[in-house]
Amino acid sequence: MKVGVPKETLVNETRVAAVPDTVGRMTKAGVEVLVEAGAGAESYIKDEDYIKAGAKVIQNTEDLFRDAGVILKVQGPLMNGRAKKHEVDMMREGAVLIAFLQPMANLDIVMKLAARKVTAFSMDAVPRISRAQMMDALSSMATIAGYKAVLIAADSLKKFVPMLSTAAGTVYPAKTVIIGAGVAGLQAIATAKRLGSVVVAFDTRPAVGEQIKSLGGEFVPLDVPHDQQAEDAGGYAKEMSADFYKAEQEIIRKHTKDADVVISTALIPGRPAPTLITEEMVKEMKPGSVIVDLSVEQGGNCALSEKGKTVVRHNVTIIGPTNLPATLPVHASQLYARNVLNFLDLLAPDKKDIKLDLDDEIVKGSLITHNGEITGKNVAEAVKKANINFPSGSTTRSHW
Repeated sequence: MKVGVPKETLVNETRVAAVPDTVGRMTKAGVEVLVEAGAGAESYIKDEDYIKAGAKVIQNTEDLFRDAGVILKVQGPLMNGRAKKHEVDMMREGAVLIAFLQPMANLDIVMKLAARKVTAFSMDAVPRISRAQMMDALSSMATIAGYKAVLIAADSLKKFVPMLSTAAGTVYPAKTVIIGAGVAGLQAIATAKRLGSVVVAFDTRPAVGEQIKSLGGEFVPLDVPHDQQAEDAGGYAKEMSADFYKAEQEIIRKHTKDADVVISTALIPGRPAPTLITEEMVKEMKPGSVIVDLSVEQGGNCALSEKGKTVVRHNVTIIGPTNLPATLPVHASQLYARNVLNFLDLLAPDKKDIKLDLDDEIVKGSLITHNGEITGKNVAEAVKKANINFPSGSTTRSHW
């Protein structure tokens, strides 16, 4: 098996899909690993480090895509400025791709992959089941995002976060409100507490209350009606009714009024993020307070957040950061590379060939295209609904 690790193309993407540790494990198992020159530079990994781990460094981008049967990436394939070609077009027909594809937001790329007969797996579609925890790259990256969000908020806040007792008097701690206690939210709670903040956290799942309390936060449940489930079968949040979100806003509003920092993390895969902080709620917040909206790339939990920008509205600083994991590339690359290696171990336990077990829940859940077909049911339906001009040779027939 020959695995290729290209240098990422997306602007400001500093991560890499394999690090010397994971490369070493692959090469010791008999896998031939090709790494594009400079692929790890922004994660402070030298080409020499990859060579010491047993990889072959490839200077020409097209050569790597042509020669590798398995491509490991962070971001999905894009137009490659170095080669002046789209990365899908450089892949071998029938190649295997493992990356964060975000297929529902990149239907045109899905169609190109199907036309090329690429077997494409999306790391953001790995089911959240216990057996897949070591492959859960979304959780790994969410850990980084939750941590960094609190640091960004503290940097923008015009006051101390912890309580301080000084000769001039006592400075009382900042109040931080966390919306959503998934992986990012829990890490935000832990980080805010370490900085000395008073933390209040919301979630629709009563079961996470104990986790919030164990980290030192106060848990405020967002009660779900008995006949509604907040998660889908894959363990991801699902879209709820408008009335449900309005009821959530009213519960959250009681605590954001006197908050110094609000970190929002509520996301729904393949759907716009729910609006949980309205403009009226922002108007009611304390002057100088800060909102960090981690869902901004899907529209945002705050009605006033803007993707990739920091804005001040009604004397509240609203930050819409994008790709926070790329701001901590050393550990982000390490964690992602381990997730990818564990996923590759599932696909090729003998390290010789990819063997697709289409009855395996993890394989089935993360497989997006295979043999010229779009295999994900929801993705195939979205492509049909979008009425995309299909590349020659592709089909929207769902394997399932």
